[in-house]
Amino acid sequence: MALHNRSPRQPTLALRPGKSDCLRNIGATRLLGERSPHRGVTARGLCQWLVIVAILIVLTPQISVAAVPELQPRVEGILVEEGLTGIAWALIDDAGSISVGSAGKSDAANGTPFDADSRFHVGSLTKAVLATGVLMMVQEGLIVLDAPVQRYLPDLHLDNPWAQDQAVTVRHLLDHTSGLSDAYLWQMFSERADPDLALVAAFPKPAQQLQIRSQPGSRFSYSNMGYTVLGMIIEAVTGTRYENYLDEQVLALLGMAESTFSYTTQEGERIDPSLAWGHVDGGVRYAARPMFLRPAGQLTTTAGDLARFARFLLSDGVVAGELLIESPVMKARGRPSETEAAHAGLAAGYALGLGRRDRHGVVGYCHGGNIVGFAAMFCVYPDQRKAFAYSVNTDSETADYGRLDQLFIQALQIPAARQPPAEKPASDMTEWAGWYTFAPNRFQTFAYLDTVFGATRVSFADEAISLTTLQRPERRLRPVGDRLYSAHDRATTSHVFYRGDDGAYRLSDGFQTYQKTSPAVLYAHWVSLTLGLLGFVWALSWGCVTLIRNRFRLFGAPEAPAFFAAAGLVLPVPLFAVQSFMALGDVTPASVTLATVTLLLPVGMAMTAVRSIRRWRSSRIQRVNAVAALSVLQWCAVLAVSGLLPLRLWA
Repeated sequence: MALHNRSPRQPTLALRPGKSDCLRNIGATRLLGERSPHRGVTARGLCQWLVIVAILIVLTPQISVAAVPELQPRVEGILVEEGLTGIAWALIDDAGSISVGSAGKSDAANGTPFDADSRFHVGSLTKAVLATGVLMMVQEGLIVLDAPVQRYLPDLHLDNPWAQDQAVTVRHLLDHTSGLSDAYLWQMFSERADPDLALVAAFPKPAQQLQIRSQPGSRFSYSNMGYTVLGMIIEAVTGTRYENYLDEQVLALLGMAESTFSYTTQEGERIDPSLAWGHVDGGVRYAARPMFLRPAGQLTTTAGDLARFARFLLSDGVVAGELLIESPVMKARGRPSETEAAHAGLAAGYALGLGRRDRHGVVGYCHGGNIVGFAAMFCVYPDQRKAFAYSVNTDSETADYGRLDQLFIQALQIPAARQPPAEKPASDMTEWAGWYTFAPNRFQTFAYLDTVFGATRVSFADEAISLTTLQRPERRLRPVGDRLYSAHDRATTSHVFYRGDDGAYRLSDGFQTYQKTSPAVLYAHWVSLTLGLLGFVWALSWGCVTLIRNRFRLFGAPEAPAFFAAAGLVLPVPLFAVQSFMALGDVTPASVTLATVTLLLPVGMAMTAVRSIRRWRSSRIQRVNAVAALSVLQWCAVLAVSGLLPLRLWA
């Protein structure tokens, strides 16, 4: 495959066609690393310095540290109550003034305070900034927003069943509507990843990994792989690493001087002393590791720089008198218009690197981010010309980060959104009652689990709709017009029911699409799962009983193979306990053992089934053993068809 990273030492610089000579010279000088051979002040040098001063004046206002003092104790209280280590935040008011603050520790081990100038990671919030760079390249004419991906990456194979009618475009990648799966485990958790690897290393088998699962443009489905492909497009167009290009041509122009797309960590050769340590639950600190999908989540920044980015998003796309992104494109961010749900009248969703977020009674355009050790949130409110951003250096499974969001919304005094009045629902809404499953689900590998545990039941009562799942409390939706509904915890329209072009009944909240499915299919899955688990428990329990009865001589008993196959599933547990979780997607003793024991599970069950059937008439207990083994076998067959057996985490 001819896809690769070109050497950053000899980049092919595509200059911005609409940029003034001064800005063009600055961009070229920064990217190429050139220095003027003249020591005196030249006209070009004077021009460059004038523009730099202008940018600094526009983008670097006076930043007041902890300018909202009443926030400090409340933030500190949330950190303690939620078990979080530290935080840095920024608020932007309607005058464009930036206030930053910090609380807690940047390193729990030595008690180093989290300063307002501390650098941190923001995970998927990276996408909002990378998308801005792509849109700037669109403005320059380097990229066409609705051009097929193959125009820029002709050697990258996308398995697109709809290719004849609808190719995957740059816009689809930006909007998460390409139909690509989110990621594979090894792409996010692997010690084989290297920050200098070519991006194409994330797709060693593109025909397998880059499968398009829904018609491009039709439905939102979050994809880290999609943003990695965007990084590859940037490199193909500019001829240099995407990190270098975006640092020099985007972050520098936005005044984000303390930020970088390049890899940084807290220890080792690439240590950044100003980078806060990440932590997980319990305050255990964690040093950052590289990943294969780095364009989707690799950005180091500060609270002040995120505030400058927010100020740009609240502008008309102009910096120092230079138009970087046209106003209509800026206003389209976070406002989907191409999806089926949008065509059906739903405003909620994601577009061009931002999502429309209806939380805590207000509506903003936001992007969150989670990466091991950090959790971040970024929201702009264009109507009020206000924004907030923060990063917490604790990636917790139990903390309620929404308390911080609500606190900053209150501090900014964002007015509550006006709730739409209740209206009569469409007369045919009862046709949408029934069971729904993800279409598509986020992670292709785990489609079976999402079907079994993520199915949603839609039912009607007094014109309202009830959504019931196995994993979440019941949600009530009230009708607000035609087939549009608003959830009880949302201030605006949050759901829409519609018929697809294929006639399928669908439900969408803008960030996930569900499709009506046959109850028989779900019941069959649930029965299969229940029988499989019951058979597994019986094989394990009766095997233990037989083991004790026979004084630990079990090998000759018919139930022995099933027992040892079931008990063998615990063998990988201690191996996983002693390895880094960043190696979850690698071929390790733990993962190989897991694949082996899951492969042997149906083998052991089949052996017990055969032995027990031979003694079917002579022993009632052997009939039970046979039924239990066959129950597990049918479940193993379902898992195998679903790609989960044998369980290979590196696949």
